[in-house]
Amino acid sequence: MDDQTKPALAETIVRPLKKKVAKKQKLGRNKRTLKASTETVVAKFPRHSVDKSLRIPRAIIDQNAGKECSDRESARFVGVGFNGPYKVELSSAIKYGFLERPKPGHVAVTDRARQAIRPQKPGDEIEALRQAVLDAPEIAEVYQHYRGENLPDGKFFENALVDKFSIPAIKISEFTEIFLASLKAANLIEQKADKFRILDITAGTERVASSSESLKKISYGVKIDATDSCFVVMPFAGVVGSYYQSIYEPAIRKAGLLPIRADADIFGAGKIMDQIWSGINSAKVLVAELTSRNPNVFYELGLAHALQKPVVLISSNGDDVPFDLKHIRVIYYDVGDPFWGEKLIDKVAENIVSAIRNPEEAVFERALESK
Repeated sequence: MDDQTKPALAETIVRPLKKKVAKKQKLGRNKRTLKASTETVVAKFPRHSVDKSLRIPRAIIDQNAGKECSDRESARFVGVGFNGPYKVELSSAIKYGFLERPKPGHVAVTDRARQAIRPQKPGDEIEALRQAVLDAPEIAEVYQHYRGENLPDGKFFENALVDKFSIPAIKISEFTEIFLASLKAANLIEQKADKFRILDITAGTERVASSSESLKKISYGVKIDATDSCFVVMPFAGVVGSYYQSIYEPAIRKAGLLPIRADADIFGAGKIMDQIWSGINSAKVLVAELTSRNPNVFYELGLAHALQKPVVLISSNGDDVPFDLKHIRVIYYDVGDPFWGEKLIDKVAENIVSAIRNPEEAVFERALESK
């Protein structure tokens, strides 16, 4: 406001000043409320990244030969006061499995921490850090959910953290920073162009256990009937075509649905495209193998999106995924990984159920906007 347009004193000075004071008072109240809210929300995840959580066990090893000690003694070994921030750091080390409690008020360095701090062979440190990430509350759940995929962009990732993993909204920024820093320290994340891809390093009995638990959690409350089908959109010939029997059939059955692929199940008398349309239309969910950019695959994928069907996208090559599909969850696999087939079966099964439970993750954005 200026004196020329608003000459009255009340309009030019008094009222704006009152608004400014009121705004400042409101801001102060909001800050106090936010501070109170922050203090009352207890974060389950470690409040430090995995590498920074080694400071206390390292000090105990260096200053006390790694022997059991009291919490207060451990603070003295680190050279800091035994206060609130230190107790939080102590909690982080315990959540990562670097420290354990042999009795109340005492801590002991674990074999995992020793492996990370005093590695005996190449790879020991990274293996210890990875196991710590896989055991950390909430961090492990988010990792398991997105392993083998690109992380969603900005607000979509934040929304998922709140809606799917119940991370308090006021803790999102802190969690994201710790999550990314921990995965980077453990070599569990890589950058592909402008995307961050979570590497899937689970294998053996550990993989089976974590996958079964993950599928069980995702399946809770999801209704799947015995007649529900999953239509597979993929090339018929070549090496990729053989994945139907070895990968996609087992994955779809593991998710509890009936697998259907046009050439194997519904090709016959009549117009082929009519049957493909019918197969897509009657499917509860679809799986689309995008590797090699097969034109028939993209045509059928377009039909699925037109019908607003949730589709689980899969590719061994990020360049085969068109830019306008990259906002949808895509499973990436590496045939150079000796466990790639087993991992892909598990991941496809999980994403099929997840797509049924949360179709917005797997439906073309424009289709949702047209509703």
